[in-house]
Amino acid sequence: MTSGATRVPGMFALVLHSHLPWLANHGRWPVGEEWLYQSWAASYLPVFGVMRRLAAEGRANQLTLGMTPVLAAQLDDPHCLAGMHHWLGNWQLRAHEAALMPDKDRRELGRREHRASAAALDDFERRWQHGASPLLRELVDADTIELLGGPLAHPFQPLLDPRLRQFSLAEGLADTTQRLGHTPSGIWAPECGYAPGMERDYDAAGVRHFMVDGPSLHGDTALGRPVRDADVVAFGRDLQVSYRVWSPKSGYPGHGAYRDFHTYDHGTGLKPSRVTGRSVAPQDKAPYDPDLAAAAVRRDVADFVTTVRTRLSDESERIGRPALVVAAFDTELYGHWWHEGPQWLEQVLRALPEAGVTVGTLQQARTEGYVGEPVPLAASSWGSGKDWRVWAGEQVSDLVALNEEVVRTALDTLDKAQAQQDSLGLRDRALDQIVREAILAVSSDWAFMVSKDSAAGYARDRAHLHAHAVRELAEAVSSGHWERARALAAGWHAADGLFPQLDARRMPAQSSVALADATAGAMTKTPGAQ
Repeated sequence: MTSGATRVPGMFALVLHSHLPWLANHGRWPVGEEWLYQSWAASYLPVFGVMRRLAAEGRANQLTLGMTPVLAAQLDDPHCLAGMHHWLGNWQLRAHEAALMPDKDRRELGRREHRASAAALDDFERRWQHGASPLLRELVDADTIELLGGPLAHPFQPLLDPRLRQFSLAEGLADTTQRLGHTPSGIWAPECGYAPGMERDYDAAGVRHFMVDGPSLHGDTALGRPVRDADVVAFGRDLQVSYRVWSPKSGYPGHGAYRDFHTYDHGTGLKPSRVTGRSVAPQDKAPYDPDLAAAAVRRDVADFVTTVRTRLSDESERIGRPALVVAAFDTELYGHWWHEGPQWLEQVLRALPEAGVTVGTLQQARTEGYVGEPVPLAASSWGSGKDWRVWAGEQVSDLVALNEEVVRTALDTLDKAQAQQDSLGLRDRALDQIVREAILAVSSDWAFMVSKDSAAGYARDRAHLHAHAVRELAEAVSSGHWERARALAAGWHAADGLFPQLDARRMPAQSSVALADATAGAMTKTPGAQ
């Protein structure tokens, strides 16, 4: 397609959700900080680079970028910044070692990775020394991206006590405001999890739009939909377009020319192979060829542009007005899981306007009227079955029970302590740490990892570690041993010191949180948890 292509009606919005759980100070390899640094090097550095180049060209409303507060905290954290710099230097050393090996393919791999690591180090040292927030602020201020916020540490909100749910969302939005000087008007609800009545929480918090998966709107995602009588719009992911890129079974990254994520050269820790074929054993995979991969990127860009054009035309004709198409993915797909993803992303964002497609953000879609009639949204998620089974099913019933115990212990302890100290009204670090450990314990990541059998042992260990912290702190507080409680809190804070502005005194009082009947019913039925 060229700039002379016929313009298609409607708007296309690409949404990326950036998230990792709190990994700092909680292991290194194979799961822990290594996960953060790999994602940072392979996804966040190049994706930010793509957006920075588009911003320099004056391109506005290119992308809706979700950034969870818990990830933002790590990308700004001095410990993580130092660890990332060390990781990049180690990458370069490993590449240098490979470049000196006698094997021709390994030498070429080493040279290629040395160039990549040198570029990443230069980018990191010149632009990231103060963390991600200054870079994000520049992109927001330039109107290149719309930034989505979210709750503090990515809880599965439908299963969360409404007091902690309300607190986590309000504090998450405040954290983003503090980092960027900008309060998001939209959020990526963790796991796209929704229960009827949550729209009232969003409305009260000032959230004007949020993401759901396509089946939540019965596949009719051509317009955003207000939820019941709230002034909040749900935008649905168009699976026909999104699954073209990546689905549970297929998508562009599986093409044989792309770099294989799973195959390592164990001598250097570098990835030497291309996918080659789905049934090809790791030792039989062909060496990676950047030229073949670049050709595959061009092919997949062209295919995606054609897919978007066709979908916009078909949906606009179906509803009798210009339609909206929303494609949404995890940011970590672009670079970390799919090595060539950032190349594809930049080429797509350039090619779509040339092909007559209007590219915009969710906020832009809402303000420009891509909104239909209200919908009685049902309980849902973007997980398996599009219900809650990943976070509430039998395989994670122990974690569901643990979460309930942790939250009950934290809130009960907080209420009793605050009642005793009400006349003073002073902030207490032990109470703050109880809340901090509770929100880490109920992160949606732990149940997801167990349900998907992905580092399940690490996930369970993390959930129980934070639960132990809550119990230990609560016991000291409840026994009136405040000096011990504060000493314990200082110890836990050394590892889990994120969100320093977190203040337990802002936890909503029990009497101020009233659940609507619909919410109460949804919270007790846990869809998909047979």
